[in-house]
Amino acid sequence: MKKHLLSALCCGLLLAGSAACTDNKTTADNTETANNEANDNYMRNATNGEANAANDGDTTGTAAAAPAGDPNATAPHKDDPEFMMSAAHSDQNEIQLSKLVLDKGVTGMAKDHANMMIKDHTKSTSELMPIAKKKGVTLPTDMDAEHKAIAEQMKGLSGKELEQRYMQQMVLDHQKTLNTMKAHDAMTQDADLKGFIAKVTPVVQSHLDMFQKMKM
Repeated sequence: MKKHLLSALCCGLLLAGSAACTDNKTTADNTETANNEANDNYMRNATNGEANAANDGDTTGTAAAAPAGDPNATAPHKDDPEFMMSAAHSDQNEIQLSKLVLDKGVTGMAKDHANMMIKDHTKSTSELMPIAKKKGVTLPTDMDAEHKAIAEQMKGLSGKELEQRYMQQMVLDHQKTLNTMKAHDAMTQDADLKGFIAKVTPVVQSHLDMFQKMKM
């Protein structure tokens, strides 16, 4: 009887131990599965986080897109001679368009401003010429092709329509010239040109401000 009880007890203990092992293995398997799922979720979240950061505009560690430029902006010239020729063209554009509107009989402030353009831009060219001569650069003495075409259009206008077209063109031209001078000043290493730009830039700015107010 005692032997039977002992045998039954041993079998019970073996079954309990086996069940405990099975439960432990199941628990370990479940824990490993949960850990794997957690790792997978972490990696997915990390990837989604990077994508979301990119979508949110976070450009850390990436090349940011260049902002849209000013529609009136002019890119810096490739070198000093090109800048000097462009500056001389700009002077001629303002001088000759101003002479055109004076010849067509503009009056009042438009007439006063046109006379100012001729005087100030003639002075600007006279200050640039010795620098250009020193560098061996021949300056243009006429408008560029774009402004020759503009002049032809303006010849067909008169009165207030002509004055308005002239003022609009002066605003555009002086904004472009101002942008170009600032850009080239940051690029050039030439002391003569830096001095020229420093002297002329405030004049160009004052012209721009004047025409913007007049246009309003």
